[in-house]
Amino acid sequence: MAGLKYLSGFGNEFSSEDPRCPGSLPEGQNNPQVCPYGLYAEQLSGSAFTCPRPTNKRSWLYRILPSVRHKPYTAMHCGNLTEKWDEVEPDPNQLRWLPFTIPKSSEKKVDFVTGLHTLCGAGDTKSRNGIGIHMFTCNTSMVDRCFNNSDGDFLIVPQHGEILITTEFGKMMVEPNEICVIQQGMRFSVDVFGETRGYVLEVYGAHFELPDLGPIGANGLANPRDFLTPVAWYEDREVATGYSVINKYQGKLFSSQQGFSPFNVVAWHGNYTPYKYNLENFMVINCVAFDHADPSIFTVLTAKSTRPGVAMADFVIFPPRWGVADHTFRPPYYHRNCMSEFMGLIKGHYEAKEEGFQPGGGSLHSMMTPHGPDRDCFEKSSTAPLKPERVAEGTMAFMFESSFSMAVTKWGLETCQRLDKSYYQCWEPLRKHFDPNWRPSKQ
Repeated sequence: MAGLKYLSGFGNEFSSEDPRCPGSLPEGQNNPQVCPYGLYAEQLSGSAFTCPRPTNKRSWLYRILPSVRHKPYTAMHCGNLTEKWDEVEPDPNQLRWLPFTIPKSSEKKVDFVTGLHTLCGAGDTKSRNGIGIHMFTCNTSMVDRCFNNSDGDFLIVPQHGEILITTEFGKMMVEPNEICVIQQGMRFSVDVFGETRGYVLEVYGAHFELPDLGPIGANGLANPRDFLTPVAWYEDREVATGYSVINKYQGKLFSSQQGFSPFNVVAWHGNYTPYKYNLENFMVINCVAFDHADPSIFTVLTAKSTRPGVAMADFVIFPPRWGVADHTFRPPYYHRNCMSEFMGLIKGHYEAKEEGFQPGGGSLHSMMTPHGPDRDCFEKSSTAPLKPERVAEGTMAFMFESSFSMAVTKWGLETCQRLDKSYYQCWEPLRKHFDPNWRPSKQ
């Protein structure tokens, strides 16, 4: 949207005030006896008070009315949003979904919250250790209602249609090939401009951070300066018919009513904010000699577990890049992994499976379930001349990789009716090339 402004940097200590109220940020302290403009001071804590300074997350919000002024929460229908990981029996097979259906607005109006569908996940919100993977398919904007996730962070990946997200910190426009993160406890509302679809990675128990770079050095992958945080924007709006605040709490949805917009924050400062990132800005690292570097070199954001080097969830992308490796089978190799791999496609064709895996669909390769290129990809790439070539041009595939062994929901396996039951057949034509009489060349 033209005119939207942002602050640049990842995890920075920001400050912002709506230009309509200059001087609305208190000077020299967080909680004065009387705030400028008669505002209320409210702290939003994203970490324990006693966390070490590098991981301590909090922001101060200066608002027209505090968020505590609301009617009691009452349970509401959760639709296909769930944390029930035992609805159906476990399924270790390779799974692939056709593009998820977006409801027609002429048939049924569906907004972001009612359009959330849990595909798979693991862990427990009560113990603050787990993840969920959701699809959202919607066709109408949220009107006089907002969403608040008390369980964890949402990493949102729009695939079809742009979304305008209004938060307590300001507004963000997020288009396909961009992502945004709404961290735990932040209230937001989603406007759409037609049929809209995308993916959501939810983590409970950790926040996303930039991966360590190690031998790569100081620069590369996702650069901190390219992450954008909205600037303060407020509305002083009373809603006589009631404004709904929907709270996701312990895997369930609850709703409370209040008589005013929650987006009444005139100024704020802190390092706990929503943010967005354009995937085109990713600085790709790739092999320039032979073999493969591990796909961890494509990590944009990571949510670390308590085990060093092991992620609760990584967000990994496969952007356009040059392939130049010599003496190498260049596509992804055949693989069994101690991690779970959910793949999604924003646009284009995925290099290892040009047919069947479509934008707006997905695949899940569970722990130690073998996967890799289909027959056509293997045969083509085994005989192709190894000259420099552009890989994945016009494409953006991504992966949610997790150390959790994820369960697929009943909606994902049955209700959505998008599961491609012929997926396994893409490997059936693989044929034996073994020749016991082979000898190395005498060259």
